[in-house]
Amino acid sequence: MIAKVALMCAAVCLPWQMAHSGTASQKTGQHIAETVVTQYQLDNGMQVVVKQDHRSPVVVHQVWYKIGSNFEQNGNTGISHMLEHMMFKGTETHEPGEFSKIVARLGGKENAFTSTDYTAYYQVVGKQHLERVMELEADRMRNVVVSDEEFYKERDVVAEERRWRVEDKPGSKLYEQFKATAFMNSPAHHPIIGWMSDVENWKAEDARAWYQKWYAPNNAILVVVGDVQPDKVYELAKQYYGVYEPEAITPPKPQIEIAQEGERRITLKAKTELTKVYMGFHTPTLVTAKTDTEKQEVYALSVLASILDGDDSSRIAKNLVRKANVVVGAGAGYDGTDRLTTLFTFSATAAEGKSPKDVEEAIWAEIEKLKQQPVTKLELERVLAQSEAQYIYHQDSIQSQATVLGSLLSVGLPADLLDNWVENLRKVTPEQVQAVAKKYLHRDKQTVAVLFPKTESPPAGKVALLDENNSDKGAL
Repeated sequence: MIAKVALMCAAVCLPWQMAHSGTASQKTGQHIAETVVTQYQLDNGMQVVVKQDHRSPVVVHQVWYKIGSNFEQNGNTGISHMLEHMMFKGTETHEPGEFSKIVARLGGKENAFTSTDYTAYYQVVGKQHLERVMELEADRMRNVVVSDEEFYKERDVVAEERRWRVEDKPGSKLYEQFKATAFMNSPAHHPIIGWMSDVENWKAEDARAWYQKWYAPNNAILVVVGDVQPDKVYELAKQYYGVYEPEAITPPKPQIEIAQEGERRITLKAKTELTKVYMGFHTPTLVTAKTDTEKQEVYALSVLASILDGDDSSRIAKNLVRKANVVVGAGAGYDGTDRLTTLFTFSATAAEGKSPKDVEEAIWAEIEKLKQQPVTKLELERVLAQSEAQYIYHQDSIQSQATVLGSLLSVGLPADLLDNWVENLRKVTPEQVQAVAKKYLHRDKQTVAVLFPKTESPPAGKVALLDENNSDKGAL
C-alpha cells in the first residue's frame, strides 16, 4: 500500500506525520521520559515509543523504518515499496502469507504502507496478543526470505498496481509528472511506486540489498499505543527486537533542489472528460526551516492553506466554485511536516466551458487578494476551530495516535508536535499570512501542470500560452 499519511493541510492544519524525540538526551537502555508518551531506546539503537490509552482493551503495534522513495536512486525507484510487498512473503520460520493468517486468527487486522520518507507495518489486536504480533514483526525485521521465485511474481503485481494507480488514471499521471517537474534534481522527483521502466527491471538482489541495508533496529521505531503499561512494552521490545545487531546506516548524499528561476509548465493529453490544473510553489517545512522565523512561516502557510480550503466557507469554495463558477472542484494543500522541501499546491477541475487559463487566473486573483489584504479575524477563528475539532477527533483513534507519532518521529520532529500544533497556529497573525503569500506565491516560482481531454485541441490562445512557457520543460 502506498500512503501519504502526512497532514496535507488542505482542510484543517493538523500534522498527520512524524517526530524528533530529543535524542541528545536519550540514554541507551534506559527509561528516558514518562509524560503522555513514554520513550526508550534499546541498546541496539531502536527507538521504542509507548502511549497509554486505556479506554478499550486494544493495542496498536507499529514498526517504522526510516526509508522511503526519497532515499532511492535512478534505476531503483520504487524499491522501498516493492520491499514492503516482499515483507509478507515469509521468513525463515514462516511460510508466505502465514503472518497475515496468524493475525487474522487472533482477530486482528494488519497492513503496511510506504511513503516518501518511511515504510511502516502495523497490527491492531486485543491487548493480550501484543506479545505474539511483536514476536512476528521482530522476526521479519531480519529474517525475511526474498526468493527469486516470489520476487518476480510480486514484481508483476506491483507493475499492475502501477498501471491501475497511475497509468490508467489521467489525474494521477498528471500529478506524478507535476511533481517530477517541480522537483528536477532532488529526491521528490521520483514517484513512491517507482517509474515503470525501473519496476520492470528490478532484480531480486536489489530488494535483498535494500532489506539488509535499511531494515535494522537502529533505523527503526517501535510505536505502541493502547491499553498497555510502558515498562511491560519495553521489556517485550528488549526480548524480541533487542536481539538484533545494529547496521552501519549511511544516509544518502544530499540532493538539494536547484533554485527555480522561472515558471515550469507541462501539459498532458488523456482520455478524460475534464480539464485539470495543478499549481505548486516550493516552501519550507518544520524539518527544513533553519530559523524560528522560518518555522513560524510554516504555521502561517498552514493557516493560509486552510483559509483557502477546508470547508464550504473557505475562499476557494465560496469564490471559485459557487460565485465565479470557474471550477467544479478545487483545493489548496500544504504539508509542513515533510522531511524535505515541499510544495504549496492548488488543484482544480475546470467547469464546463472554462479553460485552464480561466482557472489559473481565478486562482491568481485569490492569491493577489491575500497579498493585498490581511485575512479577517473571522477567517482565523474558523481555522482554529477546525483545527481544535480535528485534534479532538484524532484522539478518538489509537491507530491515528500511533500513526502521527511514528510519522513525526521518522522525519526527526518531536513526538509532542501535534499536542502543540493548535497553540502554534494561535500565534499566527493576519500579517504573517499575508507575508508568506507575498514571499512564496510568485508567478516566476510556480510549476503548472494542465490535463487536456485527448479529443480536445487547445484553442489558439491556450497554445500560445503553453508554448510560451514550455521552454523550461524542454530544457530537461
